[in-house]
Amino acid sequence: MNLYENGLTLTDSSGKLMTNPYLRINPMRTYTGTRPLPYVPTDTADIIYPESDGKPMAETDCYIEEIIRMRQMLKGQYVVRPDVYVSGNILMYYVKGDVHQSVSPDILVSFGIGKKQPRTYNVWEEEKPPDFVLEFSSKGTYQTDLEDKMRIYASIGITEYFLYDAERRYLPSPLMAFRLVDKEYTEMSKGPDGGFISKTLGLSFHLLDESLGLYDPFTERWLLSAEEKIKQDTEEREKLQAEVERLQEELERLRNTSTLST
Repeated sequence: MNLYENGLTLTDSSGKLMTNPYLRINPMRTYTGTRPLPYVPTDTADIIYPESDGKPMAETDCYIEEIIRMRQMLKGQYVVRPDVYVSGNILMYYVKGDVHQSVSPDILVSFGIGKKQPRTYNVWEEEKPPDFVLEFSSKGTYQTDLEDKMRIYASIGITEYFLYDAERRYLPSPLMAFRLVDKEYTEMSKGPDGGFISKTLGLSFHLLDESLGLYDPFTERWLLSAEEKIKQDTEEREKLQAEVERLQEELERLRNTSTLST
C-alpha cells in the first residue's frame, strides 16, 4: 500500500482516507494566532496609564546631553524649594480615563505640587498642569512642537512654552518663547539683556555659542550643570593652589633677602 500525506490525513492509492498516526488533534480547539484579550476596566480608577510611549528620549546624543544639562540646572536652581517639581521625558496625561491623550515634555516645571517621583504626570491628580515647558526641537519633532504640542499645552493651561533648536536648523528661530494670553500663546520679545525672560521661572534664556544658557538676574549668575560645577570647582581649586604656591615662594624670597641683609 502506497501512502502519501494530504494535509492532516493519509490516503491510499484508491483514495481511501486514513488517519495520520503522527498527528493528534483536539477537534474542539481552535487557534487564531492571537493572544487572549487583556482585561479592559470600565472604571477610570482601574485604568493603567502607560509609563512609556516607546520612543527614545531624543534623536541624537547632542539633544540628550542638552536635555540632561537643562534638567540639572533647573533642579539645582530650585533645590531649596520643596514645592517645586522639575522633570522631563515623563508621560503627561491630560484627560482622565483616556490613555491616548498624553504628551511627553522634554522639560517641565510645576510649582506648588512638591518634590516627588511620580510614574506619570496626571493633570487631574496634581490638580494643575505644569507652569513651564521646554521642548528641544529636532528634525523629527519640530513640526509637532510648533503645532500639536503648542495646541495641547495651550488648551490645558501651561503658562509658558519655550522651544530650543540645538542644531539651529529647523525652527524659524533657534530659541522661541511663548506666554499664554487668553488661552492662546503669544510670542515673547527679547528682554533688555538679549534673552527671553521667563516670568514663571524668574530666569533669562540665552543662546550661547554651542548651548542654551540660563541667567539668574537676582543672583547675577549663570546656572551650571553638575558637570559644569565640577569643572568650575576644579578650576577654582587650581587657581587657589597656584596662589598659595606663589605666596609661599614670595615668603621664601623675603626670608632669603632678610638673611642676606643681616
